[in-house]
Amino acid sequence: MNVDELKHRAALRAVEYVRDGMDVGLGTGSTAEHAVREIGRRVREEGLRVRCVSTSDAISKLAADVGINVVTLEECPQLDVTIDGADEIVLGTLDAIKGKGGALLYEKIVALATREEILIVDGSKVVERLGEHTPVPVEIVRWGWTSTRDALRGLGCEPVLRVGDDSTPFVTDSGHLIVDCRFPPMEDARPVAEAIKLITGVVEHGLFLGITRRAIVARPDGLQVVDRTSHNS
Repeated sequence: MNVDELKHRAALRAVEYVRDGMDVGLGTGSTAEHAVREIGRRVREEGLRVRCVSTSDAISKLAADVGINVVTLEECPQLDVTIDGADEIVLGTLDAIKGKGGALLYEKIVALATREEILIVDGSKVVERLGEHTPVPVEIVRWGWTSTRDALRGLGCEPVLRVGDDSTPFVTDSGHLIVDCRFPPMEDARPVAEAIKLITGVVEHGLFLGITRRAIVARPDGLQVVDRTSHNS
């Protein structure tokens, strides 16, 4: 079973939590796309009635293509459930790193407007400490970006400007840049998250701490569902 099949299995399980009449957040990335397609199938074949808020232009297009009613967060400010992927997750706390898909700002805004944030991952994304394999994406304003990068370096990381396939800087849907910051593995990511947010020029970071309510982990031998009883860490 390849990684994409594992993502698909986790997504199918997550979509079971979506019920008729719900307001649903749609994450961004290859894993979240599986969930979007399954929600679309249920809309078309089962008559599922949902309103969905997308976290990126790409997901908005996919959702519309599969028949999902896409609305804005202003129209739907409180969401029942959001389904998204993660780049790393610690199962003991459900703290995660997100943002490889470039939508971390919108993903965090939607997550914080959600009663139940569900992250779906394959087993390779599970770590003991955040930062074991993945840098922390940090979204920054374009103007003076090198100064912001240098300030981030002062926190003890190695920041690298993200570029696209054409070797030009990657630009988010909101018009910002992303700097991928490689930190040593973090026993406690909260001081790092707080320090990043204090830097002028930083818009948001990809440390999702104390936000996730449920994680679904797909491994070749089956699915693992891990719940947290409250949003408080």
